[in-house]
Amino acid sequence: MTSAKRIRLEKGLMKVGEIAEEAGVMPSTVKFYTAEGLLDVVDRTMGGYRLYDRDKTVRRVIAIRQMTSRRLSLSELKPEQN
Repeated sequence: MTSAKRIRLEKGLMKVGEIAEEAGVMPSTVKFYTAEGLLDVVDRTMGGYRLYDRDKTVRRVIAIRQMTSRRLSLSELKPEQN
């Protein structure tokens, strides 16, 4: 493991593929939910990779999958816009 990855993981930050693996979805699902405004990118690497809060994002992806399996639309899951 590289030192940059170790530091990132110690801070609780993960890239798209890592979030997807932990949540049991494809990376494209994480990217789609992000584009739809359902997930927050908290930072980016120097190379431009999206970084997510591990615990919050994995829980949110799992919750979205559960809610959409109950026929809720993604628009119903978006946080309220102020």
